[in-house]
Amino acid sequence: MRIPRELEKLMIFGIFLCLDAFLYVFTLLPLRVFLAVFRFITLPCYGLRSHRGLRMSERRLLQPAQVCDIFKGVILVICYFMMHYVDYSMMYHLIRGQSVIKLYIIYNMLEVADRLFSSFGQDILDALYWTATEPKERKRAHIGVIPHFFMAVLYVFLHAILIMVQATTLNVAFNSHNKSLLTIMMSNNFVEIKGSVFKKFEKNNLFQMSNSDIKERFTNYVLLLIVCLRNMEQFSWNPDHLWVLFPDVCMVIASEIAVDIVKHAFITKFNDITADVYSEYRASLAFDLVSSRQKNAYTDYSDSVSRRMGFIPLPLAVLLIRVVTSSVKVQGVLAYACVVLFYCGLISLKVLNSIVLLGKSCQYVKEANMEEKLFNPPPTGTPGKPLGKPQSKYKSSQEEKLPSSVTSQPVHQNESVVPQLVTSNSDQFLTTPDGDEKDITQDNSESKHRSTKKDLLEIDRFTICGNRID
Repeated sequence: MRIPRELEKLMIFGIFLCLDAFLYVFTLLPLRVFLAVFRFITLPCYGLRSHRGLRMSERRLLQPAQVCDIFKGVILVICYFMMHYVDYSMMYHLIRGQSVIKLYIIYNMLEVADRLFSSFGQDILDALYWTATEPKERKRAHIGVIPHFFMAVLYVFLHAILIMVQATTLNVAFNSHNKSLLTIMMSNNFVEIKGSVFKKFEKNNLFQMSNSDIKERFTNYVLLLIVCLRNMEQFSWNPDHLWVLFPDVCMVIASEIAVDIVKHAFITKFNDITADVYSEYRASLAFDLVSSRQKNAYTDYSDSVSRRMGFIPLPLAVLLIRVVTSSVKVQGVLAYACVVLFYCGLISLKVLNSIVLLGKSCQYVKEANMEEKLFNPPPTGTPGKPLGKPQSKYKSSQEEKLPSSVTSQPVHQNESVVPQLVTSNSDQFLTTPDGDEKDITQDNSESKHRSTKKDLLEIDRFTICGNRID
């Protein structure tokens, strides 16, 4: 019973991380875009004097973080207006006219396409942010931002349409009379057990699978919210119909939780992985959160969540805004006052969630003995190149006493020292050493036969952009 408990702790923590990054798009991003545009407009009044005596490459009208915020806001607005040309009702009736088996195949293809879109979507956005914020010697070099911008807009629009088709298929399954399609779609979750439990998993692969499960579960929650909004609109917001949908919603959520528990229980059993590994995964996610909130952070928090879990909030936010604006009609002064109060409530929820997450993350980081890693300067590197790793696993007698946990981050080294990869045994990876039972000389002799493993904090499903966000 310890595996389900530790897994659900990780899942709940990860879902709240995704919720924090998702709420950021609706609450803080519009305010940051407004402040960036206001700074850009008022810059000729007081800002030109500060750029005298600087080279062309050192002159910045806006900070890199403000440039990224403006691009996010512009992409969000453009894709929202493009989504108005997609007819949700026509798509619903088109999908409803298909056979059950065809819809089952379509839903499986949509899940695969969603993972593929998420895999290269962050690379497209990273390329845009890097191209827009890197220092340029000539003004002509800024033209290179245009193709990256159009690629990012096209990606967000296509990904939003794909998620809309997923939500429409789920809506058809909810509204079918015999519920056969919903049963088939739920049984599709159990296929994951067949495809994963009988494979050999290392602990870093299990970490990637756990992050993927967190992202998938949060996305399913948003899809269920969209389905409920569309159904409530069709029934004129009758509260009685919500209780009709409630059993099906609970059934879908329960099947997701049951499949994840059974899958992880068998994987840990067949690969001799203890339940303590989930606390290390949680500490690694907490370390990402705490390090991204530092003053010298080299990545934005929402970007770190996107790279770690494969969750990109922009397409999902575009679809949710499109569905809410088409389902809820705002008329009159009182309705607009309710919208303003709802927006203030979202900001309060975002701030409260961020405070609780930051407090819990600091607690997890302290439990994992990772406080000293937070004060190291952020490693500098170019995009597409891995960062340097520690030269040796044992450098002094004091370091022998420290646990070689998953959550240790590579130490920043001098340029004169050539970094070497850490070699570790598969039994010791992500675990603490046995202490005095293993000698250092024995470790050095066995290190020749060990395969090279990656540190957990460097396991990344996407290309890490080396752009520094001040």
